[in-house]
Amino acid sequence: MRKPLLFLFLFTALAAIVSGCAQDPPEKNEPPAVNEIEVTKDNLVLVKGGSFGNTKTNYYDKKVTIDDFYIGKYEVTQKEWMEIMGSNPSAFKGDQLPVEMVSWYDAVEYCNSRSIREGLKPYYNVNKNKIDPNNKSEYDPIKWTVTINEGANGYRLPTEAEWEYAASGGQLSKSYTYSGSNDADEVAWYWRNAGDEYLSGDWNWPIIETNKNRTQSIGLQKPNELGLYDMSGNVREWCWNWYADGDPGSASGGSFRVVKGGGWIGDVSNNEISFRGKFEASGFGPDQGFRVIRGA
Repeated sequence: MRKPLLFLFLFTALAAIVSGCAQDPPEKNEPPAVNEIEVTKDNLVLVKGGSFGNTKTNYYDKKVTIDDFYIGKYEVTQKEWMEIMGSNPSAFKGDQLPVEMVSWYDAVEYCNSRSIREGLKPYYNVNKNKIDPNNKSEYDPIKWTVTINEGANGYRLPTEAEWEYAASGGQLSKSYTYSGSNDADEVAWYWRNAGDEYLSGDWNWPIIETNKNRTQSIGLQKPNELGLYDMSGNVREWCWNWYADGDPGSASGGSFRVVKGGGWIGDVSNNEISFRGKFEASGFGPDQGFRVIRGA
């Protein structure tokens, strides 16, 4: 299923929004105490539903209510991916590093395969022989038709709204700009802090390469209010939704799927909870991963 994608790193230029001033090197902080959080043995965190309390999300003050769900405490790791899929596509290798170089289709297949392995009903119906009429991309050579298996209890990708709700702390939200802090260096791996040295100045790809920037092991930064790690930075995370300009969650089709959270390549603004990224479903890169959710 792996397909070569032209201009693999073209998105880095689009992902980088220039940061006008340098920041001081980050200080190491102890994770805050997290109370009243239910975590399963599989590191799934129960997110209690409700309306958005974080004033900096795209859904604040809108009539959007989220149901209870479980979400991965961490991004899916390479170890977890290998256990289910049998091979490792990642550019940076390590059991506790997030899996990357995975397309949206790869993530969907992982969700169904993991569901089957754990005796759950797969959440997605995948028709590899029917071109999705809602996929308008001229660069996606795959275009499988993927639909929802209503009532299934298996793993799936979060919707954009569910992702923002969890990243913003759910009902425990403190209205942080990033997931767990107003200081990106406390919670996120991004272009300034994800390499050998802490970088200053403007976003610059040659400097990032020279600095040996890369993904980082899960759970090293501070968690957010719900005890979730790396929802800002490290790898960008696939969501279920098609991308729509100006109206999150509204599109019934399009050329791109939503990605959230920013990654080790992007500028600090990409790590904001409200930042909306987009990528073709067949696209994959070394800062592109995901986390799973399940219904509660």
